[in-house]
Amino acid sequence: MSTPLDIEMGAELAQFRRLLEAHLDGGLERRQQQNQLTSINQATQLMLRERYRQMRSEGKALASLQDAEFRCQSQNGEDGIIHHIFSVIGAINKKAIEICAGNGIECNVANLIINHGWEALLFDGDEGNVARGRDFYSKCQDTFSSPPILVAAWITKDNVDSLVTSRGYSGEIDFLSLDLDGMDYWVWMAIKSISPRLVVLEFNPVWGPALSVAVPYDPDFRIDYSKTPYYCSASLQAFVKLSSAKGYRLIGVQPLGFNAFFLRNDLGRDVFAEVSTTECFQQCPALKKWTPEWIPSIGDRPEFGMVVNV
Repeated sequence: MSTPLDIEMGAELAQFRRLLEAHLDGGLERRQQQNQLTSINQATQLMLRERYRQMRSEGKALASLQDAEFRCQSQNGEDGIIHHIFSVIGAINKKAIEICAGNGIECNVANLIINHGWEALLFDGDEGNVARGRDFYSKCQDTFSSPPILVAAWITKDNVDSLVTSRGYSGEIDFLSLDLDGMDYWVWMAIKSISPRLVVLEFNPVWGPALSVAVPYDPDFRIDYSKTPYYCSASLQAFVKLSSAKGYRLIGVQPLGFNAFFLRNDLGRDVFAEVSTTECFQQCPALKKWTPEWIPSIGDRPEFGMVVNV
């Protein structure tokens, strides 16, 4: 259950997100104000981290992933969940990769970069997004001396590993975030060069908790945002099977019901238990009402008849 302190901290973190996007070129007074707000933001997250660690050391039950949510730089509440997990399991090298990070300012890795000093490799297929991200991190007072690596690239299963290793990333890293809105399943399958401790990826809830299906591989696939439900990615059960084969377990989904969290099997078993896809759909507010009618008929949406069993 969220406590008043949790709610207060979450409100403060949300308030600072907009301010952190501003460039620090508005004069000394603005810079000092920015520094004050940033210090409160970072201190709040440090307080949360120490609280989680103390609770674990005392054998107390920790908050659920959903109760740990807050948004600082992420699109939704992923920042809080990610912070919660790493507060408990710790970080070994503070290295992260995000594939399809947009401008890199609003994404799952940005809070780790800005407020916790992580190294990161961020990919996006839009050169404009990458340019905006580079500009922001070159001016952000916490990152200008060691900004993340932002790369403009169209990611496929055939080039993802070479793009990662060519930027100096390989072996064990702390975090991987996948949000391609398309070929997520096939790209995650193709990644062999890194062993992330935590993986966050976007699944398609339209297929419910039981079906193990994916959109067939197409290196040029682009999602059609004009048609809902979206035709992209893969079902949660498909990702569970794939991640299990890679040595990971599902530990939960965020309340909006499209981002899933997978923890490597050698980590945090005493705190983060494996959960089933059925449990996720039963417990997630956005997924509780799922029925097979969520899946469009092939007559209305012929592309839904093209999915492959995996």
